[in-house]
Amino acid sequence: MSEPAPTPEEAAPQGALRARHALLKRLADVVSLPASRINAFERSVTGDLLVEMLRLASPEDRKRVAARLAPLAELPNALARMLLRDEADIAGLLIEQCASLSDADLVACARDTQAEHRFLMASRRGLSEVVTETLLSFGESQVIEAVLRNSSARLSQVAVEGVVSLSRSERQLCAHLLKRPELRPSGAYVMFWWCGSDDRRTILQRFAVSREVMQEVVEDVFAMAAEENWQDPVSRKALQFIERRQRNRAAIEKSPYSGLEQAVEAAALHGLTREVATEIAYLAGVKPVTGAKILGDPGGEPLAILCKATGLSKSALTGLWRSMRRPETSADGSPDPVWERVQVTYDMLAVDRAQTVLRYWNWSLSSALTPALLRAIRDGEEDQVDDYSAPERAAMLALAENFGR
Repeated sequence: MSEPAPTPEEAAPQGALRARHALLKRLADVVSLPASRINAFERSVTGDLLVEMLRLASPEDRKRVAARLAPLAELPNALARMLLRDEADIAGLLIEQCASLSDADLVACARDTQAEHRFLMASRRGLSEVVTETLLSFGESQVIEAVLRNSSARLSQVAVEGVVSLSRSERQLCAHLLKRPELRPSGAYVMFWWCGSDDRRTILQRFAVSREVMQEVVEDVFAMAAEENWQDPVSRKALQFIERRQRNRAAIEKSPYSGLEQAVEAAALHGLTREVATEIAYLAGVKPVTGAKILGDPGGEPLAILCKATGLSKSALTGLWRSMRRPETSADGSPDPVWERVQVTYDMLAVDRAQTVLRYWNWSLSSALTPALLRAIRDGEEDQVDDYSAPERAAMLALAENFGR
C-alpha cells in the first residue's frame, strides 16, 4: 500500500510510538465488541477513525489490526475496503478468514488489486458465481487453476464456457475443467478437439450420453412429422438429432458409391482423396467440414467415433486408418500406441452414445451452443456455412494435401 507522507504534526520518533500502538489496539478492540456492547453507528465511527490512523501506520501495525479484525462477523465497510486493498500478505488475512465480506467486497477487491490478491481469493471457501466470474475474467492461468481446484467455489455457465475457450491455448486447464460439476456435454465435446488422450477418454466416459429417453418420448412424433412431409424446420432439426439413424439415405441416391462401406473400401484401396473424403462425410450424415476435422485429427479418436456412430465395422475402421497412411505398428514392431487407443475408443462406445458426440460435432444443436463455444470449435471458420461454401472446400483441400497424395 502506498503511504502518504505524514505531516509534521503526525510524524513522531520511532521510540515515541507506544501510544500509537496502544491506540490502534484499543480501537480495534472497540470495533470487535459484540452488538450488545456497541451499536452499528458507534462501530462505524470507530472504524472511520481507525482507517485514518492505519493510513499512516507501518505494515506491521496494519497486519496486526487485520489479524485482529479478520474473525469478526461484522466489519465497518471503510475499514474492510482499505485493508482489502493493502499489500497481499495483509489483505490475505481478511480474504482467507473474514466471513463477513460480501460478494460486492470481493468483486471490488478483485478489480482494484493485483493478481496476487486474486490468487489468494481463488482459494477462499464458498465463492459465489459472481465472484468466480470476476476472477476468471482476467484470464490469469494461476488464478483460473486455483478457482477450478476450489471444490467449494460455484461457477456460472458463462464462466465455464470462457475457460473452455481459453483451454485451447492453456491446455493444462482441461484436466481441471473435467473435474468440475458445472461442465456440460456441449463444453466437453468442444474441448475434446484439443484435449490429450487421457482427457479425451474421460470426456467419452462421462459425457457420451444416451438419447434413449428422448427417443422413447418422441417415438410417435416421427410419424406426425412424416405426415406433414417434414415441412417444419424446427421439429425436423430436433428429430434429426434424436433419431437412431445416422447415415444420410438421401446422399446414397446422388453418390457414385452404393453405400458408406463401398466408399470406405475405395479409400482403403486407392487412398483418401478429396472426392472420397467428401462422399464419406455426406454418406455418414455429417458436413464435409466436420468430416475433414474428424479425418484430419492427429489423435484418431474421432475416426473411431465416426465409424461406431455410423455402424461401420472394425475392419472398416482399419481400412480408413490405412487409407490415411497412419501407422499400425511402431518401429520395434510393437502395436502403435495411437492406433491401439483408436481401437479401444471404438470398443468402449455404444452406437447411441457415439452418435450423440458426432451430432454435437456436426453442430446439429448449434442453437444450443453459445457464441463462445461456437468460436472455440470452429476455430476461425465462418459462423454460417452451407454445404458448398468456400471454408468447407478449403478444409477438404487441406485434407487431400495431408492424406490423399
